[in-house]
Amino acid sequence: MDWALVTGASEGLGREFADLAAAAGHPVILAARQAEKLEALAADLKAKHGVETLVIPVDLSDAAEAERLWTEASSGRRIGVLVNNAGLGRNGAFADAEGWGREWASLQVNAVALTVLMKRAVVAMVAQGGGRVLNVASTAGFVPGPQMAVYHATKAYVLSLTEAVADELRGTPVTVTALCPGATKTEFFKADEAESANWLTKMPLPTARSVAEAGWRAMLRGRVIHVPGINNKFSAFLPRILPRRMVARVTGMLLQRR
Repeated sequence: MDWALVTGASEGLGREFADLAAAAGHPVILAARQAEKLEALAADLKAKHGVETLVIPVDLSDAAEAERLWTEASSGRRIGVLVNNAGLGRNGAFADAEGWGREWASLQVNAVALTVLMKRAVVAMVAQGGGRVLNVASTAGFVPGPQMAVYHATKAYVLSLTEAVADELRGTPVTVTALCPGATKTEFFKADEAESANWLTKMPLPTARSVAEAGWRAMLRGRVIHVPGINNKFSAFLPRILPRRMVARVTGMLLQRR
């Protein structure tokens, strides 16, 4: 069975994707910054599913680390599944100079590292005759996001890249899928300072497991873009018919912290 490489695997969606991969029989490569959490997850997956695991601590905000991750992960292993799940964001005004460090890291993780790993994976998968890439994008990719401008822009990039490469790969046994969830019950919103945004305080959030399962199914079916949930589908479609300035204004109001 081919190996599955999951980034951001220490918690949230990444942890669930790793479990789904292991349940499907894939030996799993777990990548994230928090080595202790990865080791605990690796032990859990071995006990639960009997699969081989490999832990690679990595900080994908450093561009060189994405190359190192792929080199170590693919050394002597055939990787048949790549889940580009690692992601960062920040809630705050773009004009706030103090936020640049977090925004720069978001660019590196969400766009640069994702592209490096996707490039390496697609090249290898075409050569080996098959494989699947799942990029975790977001409904944020469909709209400009005042207060989370860089995050929304990076997810728009992930959507565009996925669609373009998926078209290039038509007729091959390699698929690329973008999963576009809305807000999900994970630690992400605490880390990016967005958990106090107006709209997040007023709505129930889906579990990481349900979102990961939807994404995994979409990947297996070879879907290019998958938006789970009726409300998310609506929010992804509405910007296509409304004026862009109106969409930006409303989104900014929703993302404004209380």
